[in-house]
Amino acid sequence: MAVLVDRGVTRTLFSMALPMLAGTFAMNAYNLTDTWFVSRLGTRPLAAMGYTFPVVMLLTCVAHGIGSGVTTLVSHAIGRHDRQDAAHLVTHGMLLAASVAAVMSLGGYLLVEPVFARLGADAETLPLIGQYMRTWYVGAVFMVLPMLGNGILISSGDSKAASMFMIVGTMLNTILDPIMIFGWLGMPAMGIRGAALATVMAQSVSTVWLIWLLTRKHRLLVWRGWYGSDVATSLRRIMRFAIPSILSMILMPISATVITRILSGFGDEAVAATGAAGRIEMFAFMVPMALGISLMPFVSQNFGAGRMDRVRQARRLSTWFAVLYGGLIAVAFFVAAPALAALFTKDPRVADTLISYIRIVSFGYGLMEVHRYSGFFLTGMHRPINATLLNVIRVLVFLIPLSWLGARFWGTVGVFGGRLATDVVVGCLGILWVARVLARQKAAAAGGGHGSGAVR
Repeated sequence: MAVLVDRGVTRTLFSMALPMLAGTFAMNAYNLTDTWFVSRLGTRPLAAMGYTFPVVMLLTCVAHGIGSGVTTLVSHAIGRHDRQDAAHLVTHGMLLAASVAAVMSLGGYLLVEPVFARLGADAETLPLIGQYMRTWYVGAVFMVLPMLGNGILISSGDSKAASMFMIVGTMLNTILDPIMIFGWLGMPAMGIRGAALATVMAQSVSTVWLIWLLTRKHRLLVWRGWYGSDVATSLRRIMRFAIPSILSMILMPISATVITRILSGFGDEAVAATGAAGRIEMFAFMVPMALGISLMPFVSQNFGAGRMDRVRQARRLSTWFAVLYGGLIAVAFFVAAPALAALFTKDPRVADTLISYIRIVSFGYGLMEVHRYSGFFLTGMHRPINATLLNVIRVLVFLIPLSWLGARFWGTVGVFGGRLATDVVVGCLGILWVARVLARQKAAAAGGGHGSGAVR
């Protein structure tokens, strides 16, 4: 049953988003919990965590890219009432994600030192990075599959289960972190390696639960017919969406890598502060992210059902929500910045940089979320290449050049100012871009054309 095309738009979106709010809190708490416990070990381990962020983000973005393709196609199939096609796509998508994660993890495991040396890590920080990343790579497949399954569950109308298995994973991670890092309950103290091991163990539990949900509850993961000619057909369809989405998302770790390299010129304190601030700001996105996670399956399912009026209404609602919420959170973060910094460091240089980041960058959060939503709408309307181009403009035309110029003339404050300017400009561009696509869809429908389905 096409579960996202029947009720009112506002009611449907927020009934999906509210259960996901706890889930997005849990998802962000993974990184924040690890960062807080590792910060108790000192500035250098915290800096090591900062260096890992771009590389962890790389695999995360590949997983989200594949998940984007699977979620879009599964939602569209459900909108067409084609349950068998949805099951094939889920099964083959999970197989693809696990295979890609295994290959990337092996390469990353073997290349830890040269990769992070190029990122600017010094000889004293590299061993700490190696302890974390080699453990993380071993369990990377358990990070990937829950990312993929989350969108599938939402497409099936089961956002409560999607949220719950994320919450349980976070609770396990929070319990295991101090045990593994500091050696509680008779365990050996493993330091930063323990943070990675705790995450791997918690995510493995989430993965087992996800497989049970998809196999037994929703009957979307089938163990027969996962091989043969159907696999090639499914993979081609998934990759038509996944490749543009991966290229778009991969720009995030690329930009994070470049900016980390720029900030490394100002010392470990700048890298540590920015890495911690990046995890703090994820809580600013927690509420709008809960809505955003629901947008792509909603748009794609209504697109498959021919309900473009509902897509236009969702776009107006989500844009106003992101802008208003972003303004409120910017004011709150500006006031709370010193207290937030005190949670993570006692080093005054790290604290000053962290406060500057939060107070400058937070005023672009609303329009950054609008930019993110615009990509969801474009992908959901089967225009993944448009979504990729929008992100290319953000990273290559604005973010990296403005960050470099800011660092050159104003130091770390200039880097943060470059990020703020980027978020404001591309958020406005996203609004105009989606409006243009929707206008073309409406004109095509009025002229008797379909205006759907083409991947561009």
